[in-house]
Amino acid sequence: MNITLQGLTKRFPARGRKAKGETTAVQGLTFEIPDGKLVGLLGPSGCGKSTTLNMICGLETPTAGKIFFGDEDVTKLPPELRGVGMVFQNYALYPHLTVLQNILFPLENLKGAARPTRQQMRDKALAAAKLVQIEGLLDRRPKELSGGQQQRVAIARALVKEPRVLLLDEPLSNLDARLRLQTREEICKIQKKTGITTLFVTHDQEEAMSISDFIVVMKDGVLMQQGAPQQVYDDPASLFVAKFLGTPPINVFAGEVKGGTLLLAGQKALTVPGAPDGEVYAGVRPEGFVPAAGGPVECALNRVEVLGRDTSIVCTHPACQADTLRAIVRPEQLSGPMDGTVRFALKPGKVFLFDRKTEQRIHTDATRA
Repeated sequence: MNITLQGLTKRFPARGRKAKGETTAVQGLTFEIPDGKLVGLLGPSGCGKSTTLNMICGLETPTAGKIFFGDEDVTKLPPELRGVGMVFQNYALYPHLTVLQNILFPLENLKGAARPTRQQMRDKALAAAKLVQIEGLLDRRPKELSGGQQQRVAIARALVKEPRVLLLDEPLSNLDARLRLQTREEICKIQKKTGITTLFVTHDQEEAMSISDFIVVMKDGVLMQQGAPQQVYDDPASLFVAKFLGTPPINVFAGEVKGGTLLLAGQKALTVPGAPDGEVYAGVRPEGFVPAAGGPVECALNRVEVLGRDTSIVCTHPACQADTLRAIVRPEQLSGPMDGTVRFALKPGKVFLFDRKTEQRIHTDATRA
């Protein structure tokens, strides 16, 4: 089931006695979620991700715009008729019910011809429990489960109705790091096995990039960029997207382009053919630095961190917008011990230019090709 959003907008009345006007949470959102894909809706807190999710499932009514499931306009359809499974951040399990009873709950509330028999309900619940690997916990209550197990119960409860669409609202944020990694892998496996169109809301870019077929990046209720995770990482449309994606984050320099050359702190750093002259921000991915004895970018060395497979060089540069910059290099790229300075060459494919005023991407002849 593909999902299409057309000009989706949500405005809330301003709160407070003296407050006037409205607050726009989502503005003119338009994109499509292909059938059977897992899509990550990504952005910082307050960008409108959860509001978008709530409009898709019917918990919020759009101020403007339309929502389609396939060819069906569901914009005004009640939530219970949309065929949506929802998993919330706080799990929302019933504490007085067992795991089995929690999973059965959506089926027991069905009415008419849609209501299965008691045996069919139990068979569906057992199948959902087995899918998320909690079939041995059916007699327990939520307080007897770990956070990861509770999350699996919530997913099983959402899947038991065999929904057309599965919506996940920051489902891993309450888990510790190791359990979060394990659970996101399980979500990916479940989605691939069931083939249910899934929208996964998160503020964690690593989470979204690791399991999503494609991602949608939002800021202040507006769509900033969409595409395959690696494509968005390698070709950011704006400084915001470039800074939001990547761990460690991109290094941003205040620079200038003159005659097709990027200058950092007045020094020639890289040839950028076709870029117009003017002040720019230059974003360099951590993996875009190459240690070189005669490299054009000279930095003051702070420390070297050995990370096993890679080595992180932490240093400073007068044009860098942060207190320090971080370069990730392979150990074999280091020829020997470094003293107080380190010099780098830059990989052209890992350097992005942005207009200093609009912060939109400036493409060079190399990126246009």
